[in-house]
Amino acid sequence: MWLMLAQRLHGGASLEAAVLELRSLPDSFWPKPCKRVRQLRQEGKALSSHTGALNQARQTLPQVMVKQSCDHMFEQLIAKIDPAQQARRAFVFDGSSMRTAHTPELCKAYPPGSNQHREGHWPIVRVLVAHDLYTGLAMRPQWGPMYGPHAVSEQGLLEQAMDRLPSGATAIGDANFGVFSVAYTATQRQHPALLRLTAARARRLAGEQLRDGIDCTVVWKPSVADRKSHPDLPSDACVSGRLMVRQVQPDNGATPFLLALFTTLPLAQQEVFELYGQRWAIETDLRTLKSTLCLDQLTCSTPDMVAKEIEIAIAAYNLVRAMIVYASQQSGIPPRGYSFTKVRHIVESFAPDLEQAPNPQAAKRIFDQMMAYIQQSKLPRRKRKRPSYPRAVWARKGDFPKRKK
Repeated sequence: MWLMLAQRLHGGASLEAAVLELRSLPDSFWPKPCKRVRQLRQEGKALSSHTGALNQARQTLPQVMVKQSCDHMFEQLIAKIDPAQQARRAFVFDGSSMRTAHTPELCKAYPPGSNQHREGHWPIVRVLVAHDLYTGLAMRPQWGPMYGPHAVSEQGLLEQAMDRLPSGATAIGDANFGVFSVAYTATQRQHPALLRLTAARARRLAGEQLRDGIDCTVVWKPSVADRKSHPDLPSDACVSGRLMVRQVQPDNGATPFLLALFTTLPLAQQEVFELYGQRWAIETDLRTLKSTLCLDQLTCSTPDMVAKEIEIAIAAYNLVRAMIVYASQQSGIPPRGYSFTKVRHIVESFAPDLEQAPNPQAAKRIFDQMMAYIQQSKLPRRKRKRPSYPRAVWARKGDFPKRKK
């Protein structure tokens, strides 16, 4: 598990890089060393650089062990958050997709998508993530096939993940999650909800045309379509909350629009809109997972390994976030004010020195030095917004023949 985690910390490194990591691990890392490690200690015989044994070990690693370890790490880290922040803990939900290797097993478990031309090549996994709004710590995600007869929706995945939310945490979601089933599930699990609504759904709930300044108490009841998609809903199912509408101005200078929110939080209107305004943090967290930790394209070839890679990547992400939270507690700067990529590079650079420290005192000195560098990893405060480039599609030349089915 540690070698798989080290691969993610190194930006999706190869198995060869993980095998070379064995050279720097201390003796205390091996309470029950294998034959090769005993030969390394007693005879000085060098470890093999071949990756076959590591590949077999990670395949036989029980998935339930990885899942329990990921949950245990998250529970330990989230418990160390400042009590003042725990009182108003909120989690942001969002969905994304990941590509996997093209193998018969993965194509069966996660069918590729298709369009009017042909079927796609890569099997696609739909993933739902839940991140703490203040610290960025990530709960173990839910996932399933994005296409095919057993395709799962983001709303269905959220309903499955709701049971693992910390007690009393607020669930925040965009318009894709602003449906009755999500609000009802959150209420039944004793979680406050803050959901954005589409204009059509907000008008039905308000019973009038949307206008700036609406703040009214409503009772949300399931529609005919809601009952058809969720036949197990009780006959008296409903959610009491508040509908708020405000005209907002996008930062990019676009046309102002009416933003409609449904919430069960007992907060003032200004606080509710400020809380939802922080939802954008989940977009940068997804970019970190897919780009920095290389989760956009998984190279493993079985569904079991896909599950392990996703969960190990979340553990690696939380390890870096834990260092950021610790630095935040020292400086008073919010955790979101640090650069994840720079802190990951610092952890990656100092990890071998920490592993090889001869005694706890030396390890403490190295750790303090590492924290000093992390304190220098604050995000810059730009005086003016950088200009954005217009979105455009690059022309593609058709010099190569199209792939035949």
